[in-house]
Amino acid sequence: MYTGKTEKPCCLCGNPDTESRLDLPPRAVQQLDNSGPIAWQDIVGEVSIYFCASDWETVVDLVLDAGMSPLSRCNAARADFDLREDFEALLNDVRDEPDQRPLEREMREESRRVIEEYDEDDHVEVRDLVEARVVTWALEDLADDTVAADD
Repeated sequence: MYTGKTEKPCCLCGNPDTESRLDLPPRAVQQLDNSGPIAWQDIVGEVSIYFCASDWETVVDLVLDAGMSPLSRCNAARADFDLREDFEALLNDVRDEPDQRPLEREMREESRRVIEEYDEDDHVEVRDLVEARVVTWALEDLADDTVAADD
């Protein structure tokens, strides 16, 4: 079944055979390797990164055992996301940046729910827990960056 996502290669090694996907809020693209030229404000919807089987095992160990995020090692060029249409150049008009807060709030709430329910619910998968922790850490790190920039 088509879900609107085009599968990309593993964001760590480039292997085209991927096993797992993590969905991240648009601002998290800033934490990916080689993300400098990407205007995260123009991303519409979530950012998806994919992992091959061997790298997925490493990511699970890194997140669940070491408590570390894999995002800084993931190549932004291998991420899947949609950019809003550039009508500004055509119409000579400046559009407002999309408001990412509702998506971030939804992802943050879902991540909290998954983390809380993981030990109690047999239906929550390891992939969901890994994604929840990575999303939570990414949003926490980005919130710290915003506070530091406001000082």
